[in-house]
Amino acid sequence: MKGFVLYIWAAGALQLLVAFANIVAARMFRYRESIRTLPGHVADVFVVQNIFIMFTVVGMAGLCFAFADELAGGSQLGRCLSGFLSVFWCIRLVFQLFFYDRQMRRQHRLFDALFLLTFVYLVVVFTIGALASRP
Repeated sequence: MKGFVLYIWAAGALQLLVAFANIVAARMFRYRESIRTLPGHVADVFVVQNIFIMFTVVGMAGLCFAFADELAGGSQLGRCLSGFLSVFWCIRLVFQLFFYDRQMRRQHRLFDALFLLTFVYLVVVFTIGALASRP
């Protein structure tokens, strides 16, 4: 699966873009203004969870760059991790489709479409990596 490594690297790049999109979203949706109306502890949890989500996604991208061969089916651990990443992004895709406000998705149709394409790509790539046979 040596040629497949490029697809894993592309998945890493897309995950970095998803992490960066959280910064853009914070400004676009005016998180600071919105959380001022929340109780302090709820606002704190929101901020911490967003930071950890970004940290996790950046870490997953780093794994794609550092261990692309393994994630492409080069080891049992790599295939297991690819399986986890496939499930992770599949669940995120489901949230994109069914949880987020439809009006907001229509209002930001380009971003919605880009996220949908990204999540489908990640699910497909990591599923292939998880199902790849031993080298």
